[in-house]
Amino acid sequence: MTRFPLAALIALMLATPAAAHFQLIYNPDSNLEKPADLPFKLIFWHPMENGHAMDMGQPESFFYVFKGEKTDLTGALTPFTFKGAGNEALGFEAVVPVKRNGDYLLGLIPAPYYEASEDIFIQQITKTYLNKGGIPTGWDQALGLPVEIVPLNKPTNIIAGSTFSGQLLSDGQPVAGAEIEIEYLAAAPDMATNTAGPATVSPMPGGAIVAVTDADGVFTFGIPRAGFWGFAALGVGPDTEHEGKELSQDAVIWVRAYDLN
Repeated sequence: MTRFPLAALIALMLATPAAAHFQLIYNPDSNLEKPADLPFKLIFWHPMENGHAMDMGQPESFFYVFKGEKTDLTGALTPFTFKGAGNEALGFEAVVPVKRNGDYLLGLIPAPYYEASEDIFIQQITKTYLNKGGIPTGWDQALGLPVEIVPLNKPTNIIAGSTFSGQLLSDGQPVAGAEIEIEYLAAAPDMATNTAGPATVSPMPGGAIVAVTDADGVFTFGIPRAGFWGFAALGVGPDTEHEGKELSQDAVIWVRAYDLN
């Protein structure tokens, strides 16, 4: 995973391509017709290849925004053990009450994670979305996070075979020339058993899938198949140090694509 010169040096020394860490906020349902108390799993993982899972610390903040009103769920988070293909790791879960029609914008500021192989901390500030009733009520709004990707396509019903575009903001300002790593959720977590399913695709040869933002901080990627797609901009946040070590403050967004029936 390319971040900074140290990480690049490590990547050159490795015999196999580095896999991407991706913070996940997950529920299989992105579009609801009826009210529901919807559980979400927070997992720090390598979801494209069902790779190594990492222990999460107590998140700094977990919330949702509905029609401009923010509801804090940090105090409602409970820990659980997530079982990946090769190991177990600590994650967190909480329930989002979905009652009214419209867009629900979920945001997570996790605790920085120490990555010993790179001797840095990683903090992946993550967003995902759900909708009830098909009524748009603000999916394209920024959440005012230190670093974030704002969707330029409705993020809950992208057509597989079309494209997704997003704008990368750091401290509210567009970031030009930033690499965006792209991940497919190939091993969906089982909500009942907290285990990962088998990977449905193989990792791409040549390492991470990457797009680059333009002068306005915008990137576009062609979505080749249905499912959840994650986009991560690494090391672009305003905070660069934690506990005396380098901090990679990243922006992550997850969107949902469907096949046309």
